[in-house]
Formats: sequence, structure tokens, C-alpha cells
Amino acid sequence: MSTCSVSKGCFVFKPSPKKRRVSQKTAIHFGEGENDSEDRELRFDTCQSLWNQIKLETEQIQEDLNKQLLDNLVSFLRRSHSDFQEKKTEWTCRMKSREIPTAALVLGVNVTDHDLTFRNLSEALRNNITPYIALLEAKDCPGVKNLMQKLMGQLMNCSTDVVSLEDEDSVQVSQNRIRCSMNSLIDWYKSVTKKTDSETLSKKRTSSSRHQQSPPVVVIFKDMESFTTKVLQDFIVISSQHIRELPLVLIFGIATSPMIIHSLLPHSVSSLLCIELFQSLSCKEHLSTVIDKLLLTSRFPFKLGEKVLQVLINIFLYHDFSVWNFIKGFQLCIVEHFYSQPLSVLCCQRADAKKRVNSLSHDQCENIRRLPSFRRYVERQEAEKQIALLTADNFLKETTQKLLEDLHVYHENYVSVLRCLHVFTCSLPKYPLGKQIRELHCACLENQVWETEDYESFLQLARMLNKSDLETMLQQCVEILVSSSGNEFDKAIGKLKEFLTQFHKLEAEAFQEQDVSVSSQKELQKKTDLYHLQKTLLELKDSRRSKKLTKFEMLRFEVVDYIDSLVRNYLVPADHKTLHEIVYFNTASVLRGHLNAAPRIALHTALNNPYSYLKNEALKSDGGSISNKAPDICIVYKLHLECGRLINLVDWLEAFSTVVTAVEGPNADAASSDQVDDIIHARFIRAVSELELLGFIKPSKQKTDHVARLTWGGC
Repeated sequence: MSTCSVSKGCFVFKPSPKKRRVSQKTAIHFGEGENDSEDRELRFDTCQSLWNQIKLETEQIQEDLNKQLLDNLVSFLRRSHSDFQEKKTEWTCRMKSREIPTAALVLGVNVTDHDLTFRNLSEALRNNITPYIALLEAKDCPGVKNLMQKLMGQLMNCSTDVVSLEDEDSVQVSQNRIRCSMNSLIDWYKSVTKKTDSETLSKKRTSSSRHQQSPPVVVIFKDMESFTTKVLQDFIVISSQHIRELPLVLIFGIATSPMIIHSLLPHSVSSLLCIELFQSLSCKEHLSTVIDKLLLTSRFPFKLGEKVLQVLINIFLYHDFSVWNFIKGFQLCIVEHFYSQPLSVLCCQRADAKKRVNSLSHDQCENIRRLPSFRRYVERQEAEKQIALLTADNFLKETTQKLLEDLHVYHENYVSVLRCLHVFTCSLPKYPLGKQIRELHCACLENQVWETEDYESFLQLARMLNKSDLETMLQQCVEILVSSSGNEFDKAIGKLKEFLTQFHKLEAEAFQEQDVSVSSQKELQKKTDLYHLQKTLLELKDSRRSKKLTKFEMLRFEVVDYIDSLVRNYLVPADHKTLHEIVYFNTASVLRGHLNAAPRIALHTALNNPYSYLKNEALKSDGGSISNKAPDICIVYKLHLECGRLINLVDWLEAFSTVVTAVEGPNADAASSDQVDDIIHARFIRAVSELELLGFIKPSKQKTDHVARLTWGGC
């Protein structure tokens, strides 16, 4: 461990305590208040079980999305490995003698997600291609020597299972005893592969080996843009000179553009690389898949409110593009919901929810009665039922079971109709309700979407769709509703199929009308006299004034109106449903406080009011006063707020000394006054140095005994 400070000194680092099982303690403290203590453990177990299911689902999503990319990389390494083994002609050897197979892996700017991608890549390569894989980061490789140390350290640690104790004389595994050079790496590789080849031959082919003979050595540069140009150039040049003896393959992790390779490396070095480009999936597509699998499904009972979901999406779009951070934020929402909501014990699967409702205590029944959505539900009931809901716990439990069942059915229907609406909106010009389904989902959660101007624009554009697009959209809607569970949409499926049949009939009638129009045009050409011409013009004017809708236009209006009726019936906002507080997390302010960093406000609060963090009663003080019990840096900070742009250090020290020695009074020991002054002086210097380290002040060149203030105002 290292310590960086403005002053030198001795620092003691206590050893970290041994890991202990904390699940029981966590369950004890999971919740607050006295009324919900009986369900703490059950809520904690439910939260853990739900997160484990979601975590497995997210890992499966990541694996499925990266499968194509990983397969392409594995096949690339197999090809490069075969090229290294099968150099048939001398001409081929000369052409490829100095070229290093290199994969340029463009991962995007979501840097925090790259670790998971490289971890999956390493596992895939280790299982299919080679056990010799090294992952290098720029912070660990400031020079070629450090790079070689890191490379050989990872490779030799990887091979400790292969090298036995008998071979210690020939192959020194310890980095301290081996010289980190390319020749040492080649000698180690030859000895290791020779031993593994003899072991595979001794098995008499009884079992197939995971790796082929002479597997390649894969070196992964996780963040190529951060590496020093000199380090990359030297390593590539050295490696190219030994490529015949060591089957080396490079993988460059790139966050920006593949052109960075040619920007960092001159042509004389980049020509030594045989580069193949690989592109990962867009992080926006990855996010859409995660939202589709985690939120737009009835598999998981936990849901996010509109404001909370918008906070997570805004952090993704405007900060880091990290899907992994989005999932961690989703995990935080789950923990906060189960921690702060006593009734979250009912946020579980349907079968478990029925059992838990029956075992609710009287206090939990009172918690249900306090829910705003349940109060609105009670107000809509008759007087006798209101009394029963507010007084009889058994009747309340029966009603709660029915309401939770209705809420589950609402989610199933909501998702299906939302997908149908997205089919119509995603292809319209200017995307009035958004291009992604998450935008449409947020709009439907926020308010009644059919009352918005964007929805009116959608209806107007939908009433101008052509026949082929309408047929395609209707067919997609039928497939979505058929795949949904339950018989709720049997009538809707029949109606949509009826629309499709009518469109097919109109197509047949259109051919007949086309033949009739051709014959009428021929008759019109025969009437060339002035009387018939004027009569025809008058008829055309009258027809324009009183234009009648065609059969296709009338049918198109019926289709749009029917889709509109489905939206009004099933896409009601979640906060209109009773007991939505049990499964929806809506406290966006808590999430924003955890995820949206505000360091300036946090620093000002800590320095101006240390009680908010330390919770020491002695630190409580009025807003304008300065307590001598506060930490030295807090006293110095408050005093510096009273100064202007330049602060006199002598005056600052005197004010600090006055505040610190305020409690001592005139009875202080005069003999030790010099010692006290030295201590106060040292405390002041340390506090000022810490304030300079935080960036509030800096030395001034105008006056030697002054410092310049870098902040303005109260914070």
C-alpha cells in the first residue's frame, strides 16, 4: 500500500480482519423501525433470491450477446495457430516470419463493461484454444521491462499446474530467479509444451485433449489507447523477431476507433502486425435487451417506476454507456425497496404471495391500509365494504390476494400491448413516441399516454400508413398476442385476423376496379363536345368537395381505432393500480443521491457541518458560530469563508488559535504556553495543507505570506 500526502511521516496500516459470515447480521439490520422486525429475515431472503435470479439472467444475456463475437475470435486464433504450425513452403515462411496475428477488438466507450467482456473472452480461449493467456493494463506497464515482468508472471502462474517439482531445475517459475526477456519466455514455452506433449502421448489417446499441440500465447492489451507508444513499439518489434519460435497472438482492446492503431504505431511497426477487426455489440442494443428481459417481463415481480428508470437511463446515456453500471443501479433499487418497504415481503411469485398474505400480522395489515393506492380503492367501495376492509383483517387478506392477482395480470397484458404499440410507433417518421421500446415504456408509466400530444401525432401518422405496412404490423401484433400467456387476447387476436382478411379482399377487389376504370377512361375520351366536357368538370368539382372515403381508408381508420382502444384499456399507468407500491420502487431521490455524485456539496457539508457525518453531539452548533470541538480542517475552512481572494496566513493562524484556545480561558498554564503555540501552529499547518490538497486554496505569487482562495460563495 502507498500513501500520498503533502507532508512526510510514518503511517501504520492495520491488517484487514478475517472475513466472517455476515449474512445473519445483515438480515438483522435489514429494515428499520419496530413494526417490520418480524419480516426482516424473510424480506432479506426474498431480496437475495430475486437478485440471484436476475444476476443469472444478466449473465446469460451477456453470454448470448457476446457469443458471436467470442466464436469469431476463437476461430481467428485457430486459424492463426494453424498458420503457425503449417508453414509448408519456404516462401510462406518468409512472408509470415515477422507478422504477428493481431485481433483489433472494438468494444466501445463503455469502459467499465470491458472487464466482464475480457473475462468471458479469457474463459472461452482457455477452454477451447490455449491455457497461456495474459491480460495487461497500461497502469502496470510503464516500460517494456514492466510489461515483460507482468507477462511472464501471469503466464508462469498459469502454468504452475503443468510444471512439476522435478522440472524446477530446468524451468524456474519464480520471477526473482529468472531474467524477464523474450529468450527466457521462449525457453519456458518450449519446456512446458514439450512436457505437455509427452503427457498427451502417454495417455494413448484415451481422452481427447482440450488444447492442441503447441498452443499459442495470447497477450491481451485491455486498454490499448492508454499504453505508451514507445512500450507498444518496442514490444511488437521484439516479438516479431521471435515469432518463429513463439506462437504469439495479440488482442488489442480498443474503446474509440481502429484507426488508433495507425495513430499510435508508425508504418514500420504496424506492418509487422496481421490485423483483423472485430466489432462488439452496441451498448445501446445491449441495454435494450437487458430492459426487455428484466423489466418488460412478468417473470420478475419487482418493477421500476418511471422516474427511477429515467434516472438509470440518463446516467447510462449521459455519463458512461455502461450496462454493468445500469445493472448495479438496478440492484441498488432492489435492496432499497426491500429495505425501506415493509410490504415488500409480498413482492414475490404468485404462489408464494398467496401464502404470505394469509400469514400477515395485524401490523402488516395496517401497513396495507396506509398505502395511498389502497385508500383510493377503499373510497370507491360501498360503505359496508369500506368498514370490512378497514376493520376485518381476514376480509382484507382475501381482497389483497385478489388485488395482487389483478396486478400480475395487468403486468402480463401491459407488456403484450406495449409491444404491439411499439410495432406501430417504431417505424413512423420522427418517432413521436420514441424509437426504442424503453422510451415508450417510460411515456406509458409517466401518465396516460393517450392524453399526450405525441400520441395524437402518432394517430395522425398511423392513419396515413400504406396497406403493405399495415398488414406487416398487424401480423406482428398477432404473433405477439399469440405468444402471450392466458386467454385475455383471444378476442383481440380474432379481430386482428379479421382485419387481415379484409385487407386481402380489398386487394382482390382492387384488380377488378382497375379494369373498370380503364373502360371508363375510354368512354370519356369519346365525349369530346363542349357540353359533355363542362358537365364532366362540374362533376369532378362536386366530387372533390364531397370526397368519400375509400374502403381501404375506412378499414385503416378501423384498425387504428382498435389499436387505440387496446392502448386505453391495457396501458393504464402503474400508479393507477391498487397496491402498486408493493412491487414498484419509485423513490428516485434516494437513487439519485446514491448514484449522482455531488462532491462539492458533500465537501461543503462535511466541512461546514461535521455533525452531519460524525454524529457527535458536541459538534452541534448554530449556523454562524464556529465550534472549537470541530476538526481542525473544519475550523480552518469556516475561517477561510470569511476572507477575500487573498488570505493572510498570519491573521488566519491568529483566528485559528483564538477559536482553539477559547475554552482554556485566562487560567491556562503560562509555563507551557510556548509548547501550546507550537502544537497549535503544527495543527494549523496540517489543516491548511489538507485544504490545499482538496483544492480550496493555492500559494500566491503576489505575496509570500498569503494564499489565494480558489472557491467563491458559501460552497
